[in-house]
Amino acid sequence: MKTVAILSRKGGTGKTTLAVHLSVAAERAGHTTALIDLDPQASAVSWSDKREGGTPAVISAHSSRLPDLLATAEQSGVDLAIIDTAAHAETSALAAARAATLALIPCRPASLDLLAIGATVDVVKLAKVPAYVVFNGAPARGNLTNEARRAVEAYDVPCAPCSIGQRIAFVHALIDGLTVQEAEPTGKASHEINALYAYLANEIEV
Repeated sequence: MKTVAILSRKGGTGKTTLAVHLSVAAERAGHTTALIDLDPQASAVSWSDKREGGTPAVISAHSSRLPDLLATAEQSGVDLAIIDTAAHAETSALAAARAATLALIPCRPASLDLLAIGATVDVVKLAKVPAYVVFNGAPARGNLTNEARRAVEAYDVPCAPCSIGQRIAFVHALIDGLTVQEAEPTGKASHEINALYAYLANEIEV
């Protein structure tokens, strides 16, 4: 079983949005997937409650239970576990990073987000887990995302080659307990998520 932790010590970077979309992408690719929600706000669980069919499995948990949950998931035949974490909880972020095959760090291409990314980089380096920065909420026009990529070079953490745009489709889909792949399968947002999942799947060999 492979495990991906979605980490950011800053709020509002789109951790849960990436977590649920990548979980559904994995299911659609034929992989049994579990999404573990370590955020006390339980946004991923609330999204799951609106869904029909019961997949992907979404489990709300405290970080102290994470090793047991992952062991149970693997014994149950789960191929990929995705961990959604809280913004300001260093203990759960570190637990998730240490349990992960790979960590994704969502970051909006804005000055405050780029300044705050160092705290998350410290967590992944302490955990000694491979990590990639994923730009989320990227504007459709301008060079802001490219400038942000250059700014991230100072942290010595690579950026994923694909970014996720700032699109209202994500908001509409999540309200209905869906993802953009399900609500607008041929839309730009869906193509971006599929590209990110394909990159992730190749990196962790799932």
